[in-house]
Amino acid sequence: MRRVAITGLGTVNALGPDVATSWPAMLAGENGVGPITQFDAADYPVRIGASVKWDPAESFAAPDFRKLDPFTMFALKATVEALGDAGLVLSEEAEEARERFGCIIGTGIGGITGIEEQHHVLQERGPRRVSPHFIPRIMANAVSGQVAIANGILGTTFTTSSACASSGHAMAMALSSIKSGESDLVLTGGSESATTQLAVSGFASAKALSTRNDDPAHASRPFDLDRDGFVLGEGCGILVFEELERAQARGAKIYAEVKGFGSTDDAFHITAPREDGSGPARAFHLAIRQAGIDPDTIDYINAHGTSTKYNDAIETTAIKRHFGEHARKIAISSTKSMIGHLLGGSSAVELVATALSVHHGQVHPTRNLENPDPACDLDYVPGEARELTIRNALSNSLGFGGHNLSICLGRLD
Repeated sequence: MRRVAITGLGTVNALGPDVATSWPAMLAGENGVGPITQFDAADYPVRIGASVKWDPAESFAAPDFRKLDPFTMFALKATVEALGDAGLVLSEEAEEARERFGCIIGTGIGGITGIEEQHHVLQERGPRRVSPHFIPRIMANAVSGQVAIANGILGTTFTTSSACASSGHAMAMALSSIKSGESDLVLTGGSESATTQLAVSGFASAKALSTRNDDPAHASRPFDLDRDGFVLGEGCGILVFEELERAQARGAKIYAEVKGFGSTDDAFHITAPREDGSGPARAFHLAIRQAGIDPDTIDYINAHGTSTKYNDAIETTAIKRHFGEHARKIAISSTKSMIGHLLGGSSAVELVATALSVHHGQVHPTRNLENPDPACDLDYVPGEARELTIRNALSNSLGFGGHNLSICLGRLD
């Protein structure tokens, strides 16, 4: 079976517009949460988010703003970084080679910014004034389609959508595509930009979001007893998955090997996870089995860790259920404690962080873990980053709909 390496990384998130900025900030446990600036949220029950701080005009021309939703812009920018990091210019490759390059990118919601904007145009100015770019801008697969167009990718290209597991499933499909021989290289990951009036209102009405409006720096607090909901984030992670022998032949830098994934469903409730943790535990088992490794060689888990009452406790239960006593020897941390919950983009940014952890032997802390919940009694790396030699790691994603996805990364054997 063909093996798969990660050879390039790119990200846009609330801690920075690239890996070089955001990774040191993650290791330092910095805060990316602040007041919502995309609209006037003064009368909203939730007025905080983890927004991207960048000037898109530095990367995109004026016509692009009519054609591209923010979630697609994030992905295009992160792709430029990931390909540069990998030392690749795909558009210059021969057509025959590009037929074996793929692009699989996830999003949970897609172009909701454009939907709200054009609905306003419809209501205020009538149907004839709705933009001809509306549909191709907001469709979920715009993100994979635009990245493929920009880079001349001729192989398998599509978008996955499974709520908070969207980019996890995209990366799982990318792994499968290369292992099966369908592709030699896949641009993969996920992107989301859902800090809009309607989305914030909907999540707030569902009581999913933290209402710590007067203290945004402490709002996202996974596994802490005082957590009161997640913080809505935005951004993107793009990774270059490449067939290992191809990567080695061209002398590529290899961050980690993608060894396996597990995908399950709770079949229980559209928003609530099954309390016994059986669904995520089965995903861990499948990922480790596909990787062909001993469970006791898992040294680190990048947790889904949303900062909601149910998720954090049930993810803890699932880890203990699968790993038994070894669970207490695993370092676990939540990237969402710093950058919020990127919904369909979260799995991708978290796999970027996991790959960097494997490569550098460092794991970032879980921010704001000050008063641990007794139900969350594992090692969630509170306080400071930790030096850690990682043989193998899992990155977990648990989404609305009962979706459970776990990806196994590790050092090359």
